Amino acid sequence: MKFSMIALVAAVLSSSASGFTGVQIKHHVGRSFAPRQAASSLKMSAAVSTDKMAALATAANEARGLAMDSIAAAHSGHMGLPLGCAEVGAVLYGSEMVYNPADPKWINRDRFILSAGHGSMFIYSWLNLAGFDLPMEEIKRFRQYHSMTPGHPEFPNSEHNTPGVECTTGPLGQGVANAVGFAASEKMAAALFNTPSHKIIDHHTFVLAGDGCFQEGVSAEAACIAAHEKLDNLIVLYDSNEVTLDKMAEYTQSEDIIKRYQAYGWETFEIDGHDLATVEATIKAAKENHNGKPKFIKVNTIIGKSMEETEGTNAAHGEAGIPYVDKAKKSIGLPEEKWYVSKDTREFFKGVQAKNKKTYDEWQETFKAWQAANPELAKKLDDAVNDKVPSAAEMLKSIPAMNAKAEATRVSGNKIIQEIAKLVPHYISGSADLHGSCRNYINDGGNFGSGFDKSYAGRNLYFGIREHAMGSMMNGFAYHGFFKISGSTFAVFVDYLRPTIRVASLAELNRVSYILTHDSIGVGEDGPTHQPVETVSGLRVMPNLDVYRPADAEETVAAYVSSVTRKEGPTALILSRQNLVQIDGIDYMDRREGALKGGYIAKKETAPLDTIILAAGSEVQHAIKAAESLPGARVVSMPCFEAFERQSAAYKEEIIPSSCRKRIAMEAGVSALWYKYVGLDGKVVGVDRFGMSAPGDKVMEVMGMTADNLLKEINSW
Repeated sequence: MKFSMIALVAAVLSSSASGFTGVQIKHHVGRSFAPRQAASSLKMSAAVSTDKMAALATAANEARGLAMDSIAAAHSGHMGLPLGCAEVGAVLYGSEMVYNPADPKWINRDRFILSAGHGSMFIYSWLNLAGFDLPMEEIKRFRQYHSMTPGHPEFPNSEHNTPGVECTTGPLGQGVANAVGFAASEKMAAALFNTPSHKIIDHHTFVLAGDGCFQEGVSAEAACIAAHEKLDNLIVLYDSNEVTLDKMAEYTQSEDIIKRYQAYGWETFEIDGHDLATVEATIKAAKENHNGKPKFIKVNTIIGKSMEETEGTNAAHGEAGIPYVDKAKKSIGLPEEKWYVSKDTREFFKGVQAKNKKTYDEWQETFKAWQAANPELAKKLDDAVNDKVPSAAEMLKSIPAMNAKAEATRVSGNKIIQEIAKLVPHYISGSADLHGSCRNYINDGGNFGSGFDKSYAGRNLYFGIREHAMGSMMNGFAYHGFFKISGSTFAVFVDYLRPTIRVASLAELNRVSYILTHDSIGVGEDGPTHQPVETVSGLRVMPNLDVYRPADAEETVAAYVSSVTRKEGPTALILSRQNLVQIDGIDYMDRREGALKGGYIAKKETAPLDTIILAAGSEVQHAIKAAESLPGARVVSMPCFEAFERQSAAYKEEIIPSSCRKRIAMEAGVSALWYKYVGLDGKVVGVDRFGMSAPGDKVMEVMGMTADNLLKEINSW
């Protein structure tokens, strides 16, 4: 192969990989990197390494060129990271990651996550060079309508499908925490599916993150979990370029991040991010060291490298360098041609693909042998990877009638989650230190992790008091593609993980659900800090999120079933702390099927219809009681607005006929969203203020959440 003289000289000057001396790595656990070849092979190794380093250097510069041209064409984007981390990309995609562009969903591929998602032209450039199905035409359409190269990377969904993008990133820090979920999921899959004779799950998760990712607290929460659970299959690369958007990084940060990650329990390194050989040697060592420690590599880089007008400054972060693109390309030996990739680089990556294809083919042989030896396990894996679950109708029939007395829906949920776990073996659950209160522990499922009574095969995850990391890790589990995961906390604390719910909804992660208990002012004595009033409505307005607030045990069955059978996105289950009266006037299966549709008639009028009472959750019992003295009143239970809106116009008219204008809704929460159903001429009995500290029944009474007050409101109309 022939490579540019500039690239070759740069590679030789920087070379210190295996076979060369003088590797410059600060390895913060006291281990050094020795040359791996014997002295007699040094000459041959040096020649091979020089050729490879030259190829990687050329690819790095051409990736820079792709990023510059695309951002310039779009007049939009972030140039700093793609230029500053080009050598990191070259090593990952050209040397150290194992992947097969022809099978981008191969279950044992290494995963790469760009946590600093604003630098999206980094990943798009490398996916194109590495041979993924991301054509140059799509590189040229960066940030354009319905392109495969949106402004921030997006997990394949109904809007975008970019092979090789493993998760949706952009909100800083999320990718780091997602990666911890990936790594935990890989450990779980390996524990469940590997056998002494066949290892089919054995890969790494790489994440590239910047200063903003580590300033956001979610990365710190997740980093603690990663170290505590010994996720040594996780490698985080910190693009340390000393720049943030407004100012140089020193303006807002001064901690020693290496010491911070050492304190968490990570193995740490610090390297020159533009020294290809050092980057390669460090990543290789991080991959090979299975010491129970996740790896943190501080990669010192120059933001916007190769563009002298902006490099090393906060101006390099965005598109300020657009006027200097042509000059910068010329300075690194690229021709004037836009979106230039040399034949040599294409040939080099064909070689990379051939090397990875050999690994892939060998794995396929192992996998076939594993399948033959473990047919039942193979079926479980196929069901997990393809998310095969019984239909909603089958599940509703399989779960026995609850026959519950008055009980909290969180208590009902505890019974139901056991049935779900039996029906869906790849269903797992976790909690932010609230298993005992939220009641979502899977009995006999074991606990996930390292040490104590835990193992990586456990189905129950303990996240500690870290809701934000829990939500991000749950998304990581979903992206990884093996498990369905639910996580629990009190409903009022959902704001700690709300950003992760938004991303899950945007990314259409149907493998994720949230169990949010203590759902209203009925919480009582803990007071307004723990009594959600705006929370449920705040979730209902989020696109693509189903929010179920069931009224009794049978509606709770439907809510859980919907959460594991829905294909379009995540589901939030809003469950009560206090006991609720069961809707026993209706057959249990009718309640389940009605709740699955989002809304149904819970009590039919016994005279000509003159009033419609709508309610959800704990207030349905009051609506039914109030209607007992109103022959013309119909009670409609509305456990899920979103599911109801998906029903046919005919069904919605059947349940809430437009001919009846006297409509009143009741819910122990803010009233605004109910006006969609009662109309401006209707009434809503809600709670448009914060609660108070008192016994739950007293708070409900004071706030008007009783059958007597509802009846009074109806009769005064």
